[in-house]
Amino acid sequence: MRLPASSTKIIGLANVVVVTVAVIGLSLMPEQEVPHAGSASAGKVEESPPSAAPADTPATPPGQPPGVVATPEFARQVRANEAGLVPVLMYHRIQRKRLASIDRTPDQLRKELERLAREGYVPITAAEFATGDIHVPAGRYPVVLTFDDGHPSHFALDANGNPAPGTAVAIIQEVAARYPSFRPTATFWINHEPFGLRDEAAQAAALRWLNEHGYEVANHTWSHPNLRVLRKRKVREQIGRIERLLKKLGAPPSRTMALPYGSMPHGKKVARTGSWDGTRYDFAGVFLAGAEPSVSPYAKSFDRGAIQRIQSNGKKGECRKWCSQYWLEWLDKHPGKRYVSDGDPERISIPRAARGNIIPKRGLQVIAY
Repeated sequence: MRLPASSTKIIGLANVVVVTVAVIGLSLMPEQEVPHAGSASAGKVEESPPSAAPADTPATPPGQPPGVVATPEFARQVRANEAGLVPVLMYHRIQRKRLASIDRTPDQLRKELERLAREGYVPITAAEFATGDIHVPAGRYPVVLTFDDGHPSHFALDANGNPAPGTAVAIIQEVAARYPSFRPTATFWINHEPFGLRDEAAQAAALRWLNEHGYEVANHTWSHPNLRVLRKRKVREQIGRIERLLKKLGAPPSRTMALPYGSMPHGKKVARTGSWDGTRYDFAGVFLAGAEPSVSPYAKSFDRGAIQRIQSNGKKGECRKWCSQYWLEWLDKHPGKRYVSDGDPERISIPRAARGNIIPKRGLQVIAY
């Protein structure tokens, strides 16, 4: 995308033990206390010093301590709300001199990521979000970091095979080293020359590094056209050619895609599933340019064929109410609207009033308190 586009009583000893283990387990977790969403201290987390983990070390998958199962009492304690809103942040070029309003400087990106880390957000990929595979510690909030166009400012390897300083990946790794609960991951949606690389070996090396370090690389079409003006056959070609490129470079097929310009093709389904010249695609989620947080992937209103995003930016001009600074402040002021994790990826904990909002196929996973 190059241009902006919207009490239950505890009965029996077994349950008492579960709740006790949950509380003890959380108290033993390094680097955090369980924040209570909606309290004055929600998400204000003290972190380990910068030396706690090397910047290029992949994070251990975040979540509850092993064996902990969420219960109604525990969900109430952390004020879990897994029917709440999730910010999916949209970035474009990261460069010292902004040439367009949607560009961000390295310092602006770093400050926004540090804010997210301090306030208790934990990054997940677009694919994890779209499929509801959300592993976030109890009391914390998922955030999805997405980068469009596969720009050179997003990722490059230096002479030592590490992320080049000043690139988006290097900044994400640096922030994660300073705030160990801030998982270093993001989704990069690419076109036909990922990260400005033309050499096939260099492209393969870049994608291999990102996939091995827990980042998602996925589909943003071959040449970034406005899909709305194309026939379905051409839409399938634009998407299929990127899938063929990923296979050629040894990367896994895309689980998600972002619409160039946020523009939906005629015949919405063609953006999600189809085939071109023997190459099939079937995405768990298609993402818009958007202007607001996304509803939970467990919500009845969740449309995986049109997932909302928020442009990363300040509160000036048209961004006064529609970009990341505005929405992060809004979610902080309306904590009851925000997705708060129960730390148990097998269960969906929600306030009882939200029970009717969850899709039926997830019903057996629901804990309502």
